Amino acid sequence: MKDMLGRGEVIPADEALDRIFSNLSQKLPSEKRLKIVESLGRILFRDVLSPEDLPDFARSTVDGFAVSASDTFGATEGIPAYLNVKYEIFMGEEPDFELRKGEVARIATGGMLPKGSDAVIMLEYAQQVDEEMIEVVRPVAPGENVIQAGEDVKKGESVLNKGHALRPQDIGVLAGLGITDVWVYEKIKISIISTGDEIVPPDKPVRRGQVRDINSYNLAGLISNAGAIPLLKGIFHDEYSIVRNIVEKSLRDSGIILISGGSSVGKRDVTAQVINDLGRPGVLFHGVSLKPGKPLIGGIVNNIPIFGLPGHPAAVTVCFNVFIMPVIRTLSGLSKNRFEQDQRIIRARIAKNISSSPGREEHIGVYLEKRDGEIWAVPLLGKSGLMTTLIKADGMAVIPLRKLGVETGEIVEVRLF
Repeated sequence: MKDMLGRGEVIPADEALDRIFSNLSQKLPSEKRLKIVESLGRILFRDVLSPEDLPDFARSTVDGFAVSASDTFGATEGIPAYLNVKYEIFMGEEPDFELRKGEVARIATGGMLPKGSDAVIMLEYAQQVDEEMIEVVRPVAPGENVIQAGEDVKKGESVLNKGHALRPQDIGVLAGLGITDVWVYEKIKISIISTGDEIVPPDKPVRRGQVRDINSYNLAGLISNAGAIPLLKGIFHDEYSIVRNIVEKSLRDSGIILISGGSSVGKRDVTAQVINDLGRPGVLFHGVSLKPGKPLIGGIVNNIPIFGLPGHPAAVTVCFNVFIMPVIRTLSGLSKNRFEQDQRIIRARIAKNISSSPGREEHIGVYLEKRDGEIWAVPLLGKSGLMTTLIKADGMAVIPLRKLGVETGEIVEVRLF
């Protein structure tokens, strides 16, 4: 059964995404070696194994006195233990002495423990009697205030696993282990093809009835944020031979192809026909129960996902986040993390009553504000073609598929930009 525009029956977003993944054979990109200073956000191609223990010596976690813990047993404020200050340990140097019974050495945070010691007394629990003696008013246990050799990382241990996206703290640990380069996946290249006789480049004047190309640049930013490489192929007329030619060329150098403005059904919209004619399985769906974004086309040609995106900027952003982002993550080699998506999702109270069409997952632009310690999502209501709605929004509030709207004060899920 087809709708008024000639599309087949629309399907839920999760079913549409399942169709993409069930017809897609995962082919991961090749690898390259990068310096760690250039590797932020890159996805590891190999497990990283530690070449050494970290730390490779026992060191203090506090400023105080290195001591044999047994010399402090039973110490109290009323009956302190008196110990002799014999040495001082300097940062970056290996102690060339061994503590004897009743002796301690001054030590700073990070200093190396000398032989004969197994704990550190914090300065707060050591009273200076004179330059050569302290009284200890609290006992320490063996290993107290000490990081043992290899306690952080042991030699040969996996520090970071294949498929992990490198964060600043990861790069810091690699540097601490003396690892200066890593093997990572190459970034996926994603072609952006803009179609429409009314579309002109942003540096050109517009005539009445024309609009500048917004979606290509919006998509380029979304793609870059997702860790992929955007390939802006240009603006093309809505003619079958022209669109087919540029899609065929893009199949040779892209991991994913995005066609902007060619998903609505009409005599000049040829995206679905091109996808079907270029290879199997072709179009997997045309129309999803999503607002904005209902006209979305999804297909696969020669194991390369191709999406025909709606023309409205808000719809493009929603479709990218719901459909294209998961595909990028999978094809880039990123390991699955069930908490990854939740990191950009918050729960907030909706600030207005919102009605919703039944049978459609609705995404509404909102800006966030704090009221009496709670986060409220204020809807930015407007037609999907309005551009400034996206600029003002902090994210999209989601009204689930089978929910008939939300009432003021009700908790909603907000997917942050």
